[in-house]
Amino acid sequence: MTRPLVLLASASPRRSELLRQVGVAHEVRPVAVDESWRHGEAPAEYVLRLAEEKARTLWAQLPAAGRLPVLAADTTVALEGEIFGKPGSRAESVAMLARLSGRTHQVHTAVALLHDGGAIARVVSSSVTMREISRAEMDWYWDTGEPADKAGGYAVQGRAAIFISHIAGSYSGVMGLPLCETWELLCAVPGLIAGGVAA
Repeated sequence: MTRPLVLLASASPRRSELLRQVGVAHEVRPVAVDESWRHGEAPAEYVLRLAEEKARTLWAQLPAAGRLPVLAADTTVALEGEIFGKPGSRAESVAMLARLSGRTHQVHTAVALLHDGGAIARVVSSSVTMREISRAEMDWYWDTGEPADKAGGYAVQGRAAIFISHIAGSYSGVMGLPLCETWELLCAVPGLIAGGVAA
């Protein structure tokens, strides 16, 4: 088995899949943090705080000797500054999609990397436009089971792709891990990425 380059502080199978896509060997080590939004916190500030907190939480659990870098991320969907969480019911899912239908919203993803030399982080914001979605489609989508654990109630890489007419920004960022920016963070850690290629 390939030795991991980083520890991924996330239970998201999509983030793990994206890292594998670009050849970054990793070990999944999810952590639990309080994801409550703080009054007055902008969406980009919110995801950055959570990503950094996840990284610090896992880092604190590791033995001091031989710690691997810790990578963490957090994603949120926002419309006019309002954060959309994960729908807990059909009614919540339909209400979210009804708000997003026919409009352009923002997806903010923060990536944080903690290593022996310090901490670095980036926030990537993308704009996603959805076509008009019918109520029947909203009900069908909830019945697929896909939206229940997704920020904003949809998965761009899943069935919800049929609702999306345009993306401006990072497609992988909308999925939950902006690969270009994540790679740049990894390259910033001395000796981690050799010659621009994952070991």
